[in-house]
Amino acid sequence: MTETIRIAAISDAEAVTALTRMAYAKWVPVIGREPLPMTSDHAAFIKEHRVDLLFCGKDLAALVETIQRKEDILIENVAVSPRFQKRGYGRKMVAHAEHLAIQAGLDIVRLYTNSLFEVNLHLYASLGYEFERSEERNG
Repeated sequence: MTETIRIAAISDAEAVTALTRMAYAKWVPVIGREPLPMTSDHAAFIKEHRVDLLFCGKDLAALVETIQRKEDILIENVAVSPRFQKRGYGRKMVAHAEHLAIQAGLDIVRLYTNSLFEVNLHLYASLGYEFERSEERNG
């Protein structure tokens, strides 16, 4: 199956929201609430920042939402459709964000994750990401 990555358009906002909600649904019982990406305004994010979509054939398989800042690129959200999980697409989207940083002349890529998302913590550690700090969520 052909894999392609393209930048999201505003017309993709509904698909981005749906994929993100499906990808993060498994974490609701773990943390007792919807993770922040599930409640985000993805249309606004597409307008203000960058969302890259990975398609397998015609199916949206994964996405990465990034914010280019002065000194780094922040990965705001990596989501993989449950149908396409365990195929390396999360790693692929993180690598894509790292490539965007290189293209922008930046050496640093940062991301946030919930400390209870153990699978994600292991993935990011295996990719060379290091823990910087813990923050409490207000509200």
